Amino acid sequence: MVELHVFFFPVMAHGHMIPILDMAKLFASRGVHSAIITTPLNAPAFAKTVQKSNDSGFQMSIKVVEFSKLSGLPEGCENADQLPSAMLPKFFNATRMLQIQVEQLLEEYRPSCLVADMFFPWATDSAAKFDIPTLVFHGSSFFASCASEQVRLHKPFKNLKHDLDEFFVPNIPHEVKLCLSSIPPFEREETDKELAKLQTESKEAELRSYGVIVNSFYELEPDYADHYKNVLNRRAWHIGPLSLSNRSTEEKAQRGKKASISEAKCLEWLNFRCSNSVLYVCFGSICKFPGKQLHEIAIGLEASQQQFIWVVTYANGDEEIEEWMPKGFEERIEGKGLIIRGWAPQVLILDHKAIGGFVTHCGWNSTLEAISAGVPMVTWPSFAEQFYNEKLITEILGIGVAVGAKEWVLGTGGGNIKREAVETAVKTIMVGEEAKERRNRAKVLKEMARKAVEEGGSSHSDLNALIQELDLFHSSG
Repeated sequence: MVELHVFFFPVMAHGHMIPILDMAKLFASRGVHSAIITTPLNAPAFAKTVQKSNDSGFQMSIKVVEFSKLSGLPEGCENADQLPSAMLPKFFNATRMLQIQVEQLLEEYRPSCLVADMFFPWATDSAAKFDIPTLVFHGSSFFASCASEQVRLHKPFKNLKHDLDEFFVPNIPHEVKLCLSSIPPFEREETDKELAKLQTESKEAELRSYGVIVNSFYELEPDYADHYKNVLNRRAWHIGPLSLSNRSTEEKAQRGKKASISEAKCLEWLNFRCSNSVLYVCFGSICKFPGKQLHEIAIGLEASQQQFIWVVTYANGDEEIEEWMPKGFEERIEGKGLIIRGWAPQVLILDHKAIGGFVTHCGWNSTLEAISAGVPMVTWPSFAEQFYNEKLITEILGIGVAVGAKEWVLGTGGGNIKREAVETAVKTIMVGEEAKERRNRAKVLKEMARKAVEEGGSSHSDLNALIQELDLFHSSG
């Protein structure tokens, strides 16, 4: 049997790099030579895991491509997380300049397959030049893919006039309502033409690809895994939750960027707390709230009287300016609240028995990590497919409570949510009989997630089937 060699090409943003690194590691553990394509300043984010895999007898490598100085991006900027949201269309345009170098790599190494991020629609055609099949990585749920596709195709919102007017998502297994303001502006009207063009190109490239690889598991959203394959006629393999490939405390602590708090300090703080007594608050790597909203969150958290860990990121990148913080807040919450400024070891925190709830932006990585840890959620979506994920969490799975965010806003936090709404949602997720029922449902999903990735589980079997299919395709080529 010829050894399979798979290239993985994530968009340069931690929300995409982290699951694709987990995926490459998973493929390597099955005997596939996994190579990650990235830029020089992003390579260190992969290096330690790649080295560790190689030390364990697996085969992983990093292939480097460089941004042109003509990209129009600030000097030294190679990651979307470094940019204000207004510059993201320019960032995605700049990634097109990597095409020639990527094609040179494909021609030189002739991998068996290219796993390309959905934000690189041109990569499917690049791989086709060398008869290399492409698998597209969405980084989202089956549910979000199904629902957003139906909304995109049928535009059920087209006769609505006001932002808070609601519509039903057509042609999906459940009755789901969304409001007009939660749809991206480039889908509602002729604005943000660059993002609209990227979305169209991504959908077209997906149809030309070999199929889609999904970070989910069948038991979580069976109706939508089936709908995606049988109604939308997409070829897809579910191989998640990818975060569960990180088994040891060290792996969980070091996933992603270097944490702003030591693993020991974090665990020491949590170890003194009772089971299900701590709320974890984090909005991902791109969503950054303005000071006014941080102020409301702080007052709402304090009023809820719950213990909490809050990961704070800043709208302007200016970490010195903290006028938003209520006077005496840190003194009053000492021993009850822990503030982490910057990057937190999220999987390590969510997996701790003390965590009883999670206030989240509903990014798919965070959502799956919470599900894998059996933690119910307060949902606070902001952009991308997060409003769809909120519906999955709150209405279909029944493991979440919405804080009330309604407006799709790229990167700057979802809506003007008042302290009272924060306090109410936090108490609802943490205290009372309904909270206990939600937590029980979340624990059931946790067990399903862990079984899915074990030998004989749905995700384990789907990955085996995919590797066998790629092997047959490669052998017959």
